[in-house]
Amino acid sequence: MNIIGVGVDVADVRRFRERIERTPELLDRLLTPAERTTPSGTPRTVESLAARFAAKEAAAKALVYPRTLPWREVEVVTGEHGEPALRLSGAVAERLRELGGRRMHLSLSHDAALAIAYVIAEG
Repeated sequence: MNIIGVGVDVADVRRFRERIERTPELLDRLLTPAERTTPSGTPRTVESLAARFAAKEAAAKALVYPRTLPWREVEVVTGEHGEPALRLSGAVAERLRELGGRRMHLSLSHDAALAIAYVIAEG
């Protein structure tokens, strides 16, 4: 595996909750409808939502994204074995190709206070 970028982000769950309570439409800008629910269709917890936002921030860092990230062009999806994965589209997918990248690896974790995401861009 040829690593072309690494990104990590930690989100404060309390601050994330406060932001979405103050500005509910923020969720529509940051997350796709599929990211806001589990594969079975139940709404995700705020901790899980914060982890998905952290994944987008970590992806931007791994790609050394040169401008504001189009949030919905980085989507956290569930892989065939239940693992989190990233689906890129648009300008973000093009950035990965520009860097010679082939795929992105994602790890997520969260508790009541913090959510963390770790992304590796592979070439």
